[in-house]
Amino acid sequence: MGHRLSKIATRTGDGGETGLGDGSRVAKDSARIQALGDIDELNSSLGLLLAEKMPAGVRAALLQVQHDLFDLGGEVCIPGHSMITEAHVLRLDALLQTYNSRLPALKEFILPGGSRAAAGAHLARTVCRRAERSLVALGRAAPVGERARQYLNRLSDLLFVLGRALNRAGRRGDVLWRHQRSKGRAG
Repeated sequence: MGHRLSKIATRTGDGGETGLGDGSRVAKDSARIQALGDIDELNSSLGLLLAEKMPAGVRAALLQVQHDLFDLGGEVCIPGHSMITEAHVLRLDALLQTYNSRLPALKEFILPGGSRAAAGAHLARTVCRRAERSLVALGRAAPVGERARQYLNRLSDLLFVLGRALNRAGRRGDVLWRHQRSKGRAG
């Protein structure tokens, strides 16, 4: 890697533009930079989730996802470059199948919550959905890899399932939405 990050404060973005991996410059509010920011936020939310206690298998899966998201950021940062492959998507599909098979079938909607780790997984899921929307928006203006979109779609599903799995690991159940609750007014 050499001295790639030898200088953090370059001041080259002070005018509202930033550099891409191919050397070109774009506005900081462009669709590409929005997608990059949302992917970065997703990766950071996973870092926060990983600060929680969790089973080793879940931890290993999430660490791999963090590396994948860095690759995805690289793909978005270099127009026309592709780093997310079918193998990445298939790995998420396998994780989804594994963790979902260990859970009881859902018969009700659930609320995001329960244990801190499960709540963190649900928060990461919502950030993932935003990153996916940003990538779709970028795809309206520039080519975006099909696998990149698929990856984020599967990842949000996986984070939902992992939220449920983390509640069970923490000896908690799903937090069920009570649609027939009292409709009383506060105050």
